[in-house]
Amino acid sequence: IECSSAAEALAAAEVGADIVLLDNLAPQELHAAAQVKAAHPGVTVEASGGIVLGTLPQFLGPHINVVSMGCLTHSAPALDLALRV
Repeated sequence: IECSSAAEALAAAEVGADIVLLDNLAPQELHAAAQVKAAHPGVTVEASGGIVLGTLPQFLGPHINVVSMGCLTHSAPALDLALRV
């Protein structure tokens, strides 16, 4: 479930969400999500939105299981590939 605050993530976990995606949160707000892992250790917490290689360390922590970074694919060059059978 995509959440825009730690409170939403906690509410989602309380009603049975397996994964909560914290989207576009500042690192300080994201670390407030530690309460989600404390109350529901089996829930996967994903950080996403506006994360780039330079700011990645600010988003890491023991309460974050997955980090998504769109910058890895947004500027990837296209590959022209053909398969002839």
